[in-house]
Amino acid sequence: MLNRIAVVGDKDSVLAFKAIGLDVFNVSSETEAKDTIKNLAKDYKVIFITDKLAQTLEHMLVKYKSRPYPVIVPIPSAEGSNGFGMQGIKRDIEKAIGSDILFKEED
Repeated sequence: MLNRIAVVGDKDSVLAFKAIGLDVFNVSSETEAKDTIKNLAKDYKVIFITDKLAQTLEHMLVKYKSRPYPVIVPIPSAEGSNGFGMQGIKRDIEKAIGSDILFKEED
């Protein structure tokens, strides 16, 4: 497996990542995104995906959580974040250590 990083999402959200040398994949539909992720999972260690897209593909992305690679990381889109990525990080931390140490609200 190569040490490659991909970014998947709408054109406006992924284009800037091309300037820093990442492989970008512009997708315009859920079906296209599913096919792209499946193909990228074979060769990429890290896949950044816009959180809006990750939310629509949540059922598909669950199977990758139990695998070491690829690591699929939701990122905000050009429109901003919908909070999906942070919710996932919170769930993962709680699962790993049994407590919410990063996002615990103060009383």
